[in-house]
Order: sequence, then C-alpha cells, then structure tokens
Amino acid sequence: MNSATKVGAYALGLAVVFGGAAGIGKAAGPVGGTAEMASHEGGTGGGHGGDEGGHGGGHGGGAASHAPGGLQVSEDGYTLTPRTATVTPGKKTDFRFTIDGPDGKPVTGFKPLHGKRLHLIVAQRDLSGFQHLHPTEIGGGVWTVPIELPEPGVYRFFTDIQPDGAARQLTLGTDVFAPGTMRRTPLPKPAQVAKVDGYEVKLTGGLRPGKSTELTLTVSKGGEPVTDLQPYLEAYGHLVALRQGDLAYLHVHPDGKPGDGVTKPGPGITFSAEAPSAGAYRLYLDFKHGGKVRTAEFTVHAGDAGVPAEEPAHDDRPHTH
Repeated sequence: MNSATKVGAYALGLAVVFGGAAGIGKAAGPVGGTAEMASHEGGTGGGHGGDEGGHGGGHGGGAASHAPGGLQVSEDGYTLTPRTATVTPGKKTDFRFTIDGPDGKPVTGFKPLHGKRLHLIVAQRDLSGFQHLHPTEIGGGVWTVPIELPEPGVYRFFTDIQPDGAARQLTLGTDVFAPGTMRRTPLPKPAQVAKVDGYEVKLTGGLRPGKSTELTLTVSKGGEPVTDLQPYLEAYGHLVALRQGDLAYLHVHPDGKPGDGVTKPGPGITFSAEAPSAGAYRLYLDFKHGGKVRTAEFTVHAGDAGVPAEEPAHDDRPHTH
C-alpha cells in the first residue's frame, strides 16, 4: 500500500534522513561497472558521443578510493548548486543550476564527455520518474533545462562533469523537492521482461555483490527481434543503475561499439557490471529505434548468492539497502 507524506516544510527532515542513507552508501564502497572503469581509465571501450549527448559514471581513476557516484553534492572542490530547490509538480519548469568551482564561482570550462559537456539524470527517491536530460548553458556558467516532475516528492538530480583542470570525471547529486502530498511508489518486483511502447526487452543475468557479471538485454517488437537498433550515445544501449535506499549511481557501457566491425545492432546488448553491495537496484536501459529513444526499466536484487533478475527474492531473505 502506498504511503502518503506531505512534501514542503517536511523536506528538511527528509534531507537529513537521506543524508544518513548516503553515509551508508559511502561505507558500502564504490559503484561501477568494469566496462565503465576501462573506458574512463584507458580511454577506450564503449564511449559515448553523437548528437544526442550522454554521460559517464563519474568513477574514473582509482575508484576504490572514492565514494559511489552521485551521493555527494560537492566533491574535489566542485559543487552542484540549483538556482531553485523546489519545482511545482506537473508544471514544466525552466530548471537552472551551476557547477561552482573551488573558488566559489560558476565553472564555464568543461571537457566534453561523450559528446556533451554536462549531462543530467533525474529519478524520484523511490526510483520512479526516471529522466535522462541534456541541459544547455545560457552564459556565465548557468545551465538550464525544461523539466516536468510528474508527482510531488523528493527527486535526486545527478550531473556528470569533468571541469577543465579537474583530475577526473565527477558525478554530483542533489535533492530537489516537488511540494505536495507524496505517495511513495513501491519498488516493482524483479521481472525478466520489460515492455515499453510496443517493445519487449528481456534481461538475462543478474548482479553479484563485489563481482563483475554480464547483463544482456534483448530487444524485440511484435515477437520479432530488433536487429537494426540505432546508435545512441555512440552505443546501441545506455544503462544506468541506482541502488535502493541511497541512490548510489552505477553507469556502465555495453560491450563493443557501433562501427567496430564486430558489434551487431541488436537484438542483444551486453553490459558488464559490478554491484558494490547486496540490495535492490533499479536498471534503466535507453535504446534508440525508429528515430526515438525509449527506456526499459528493471528491478534486480543482488544478494549473497546473486539473485538474478528473473528470480524474485524471497520475503524472508535479508537484504542490505
């Protein structure tokens, strides 16, 4: 049963609670996929670019020494600063923000990451309402993007950046509030197939804490395999995962790359990923077909034995969130 909570003045209390969850995430260790690490550290692999932008995982360089991506609003002297901390739900809003540097001033110089200088991921704290957006800079280091938050609640905004002069790529995160009566959406149970706009995406494989595993997502439509996926962010698929509880951010790239002479444009897209801890994760696969990007969503549990996506965890099985 959904629970309802008033979001407004209560938001400060929620921020304190979620701050504690972030501490749990830091203790759990870095979040990252092996393919993502290779692309950041070695400059190869399924890097993204193209005309629609993309973003990285913010884990480049010595991941073991850094907290999971997206748990901190400020890192290495750089801070994500919203110009507005609340957005009216159900109303399209010009959301503006800056990335402030060590000198306290908005940063204007960024290295391109997969075709764009900055990328924005949004999800509600209950892991619903996922959005993948591409802001634009309007001058003076101020970024803007039209956004609509569908329901009242607490949303996590993630930005992937590498400011000029920064030693590595960063993923910063902050909470934005949509005032009103919040109804928390229960996390969907693990399922092997997700449906979106007439497409079916099948997930094969699972997550094991501390171990690299393969996840293969196979796209079909009308019962027929889709073999002509279009490149999106210089890949045939783009995967983000968020951990339930603290929303630790995991971003991996698929094996191979369009035009490499080996990688086929579907129906299967394979990723390498490593879950940092036991618990529930929500996966978001962006894929492009027929000129449109769609998102298929899955719930996956990582437990002591690695519960695969197609096998729901038992109610009496302990999980760490």
